[in-house]
Amino acid sequence: MTQKKRQTGTEQQKKEQDYREHVERVTPRYSLPYRMCKAFVLGGLICVLGQAVLHVATQKLGLDRETAAAWCSMLLVLVSALLTGLNIYPKLVVWGGAGALVPITGFANSVASAAIEYRKEGQVFGVGSKIFTIAGPVILFGVFTSWALGIVCWIGSLIGIM
Repeated sequence: MTQKKRQTGTEQQKKEQDYREHVERVTPRYSLPYRMCKAFVLGGLICVLGQAVLHVATQKLGLDRETAAAWCSMLLVLVSALLTGLNIYPKLVVWGGAGALVPITGFANSVASAAIEYRKEGQVFGVGSKIFTIAGPVILFGVFTSWALGIVCWIGSLIGIM
């Protein structure tokens, strides 16, 4: 009986060792500095594109700074949504990581990709109810943080420190 238990324990250890080796083989290895550089490059390119739009809008079209900034944001969101629909932006996200997800283009990508994913469920129960699945928490916490900081500024102005 103890011989059988010892054999079963040895077999179990062998299976666990094989599993650990399998996990080591299939788990992707990432270089954090390399990924950070790619995110920096892609995020920088998005910002350069935004700056170019801003420059053209103010210098060439003669718009004031605020109007040009609004147009810049709208165009970046439009380009991001179009690239998401063409399945190009998700590839940029895979390559550039946070460099593609952090700017306003990442927010537009999250809304557009949810709309595309759930369109087969219909306009109301699919797109309408799921479009802000990813972006909803961003909106919620952004509004809450703005509200909390507004209260802090208001209290600061009441006591004279702001």
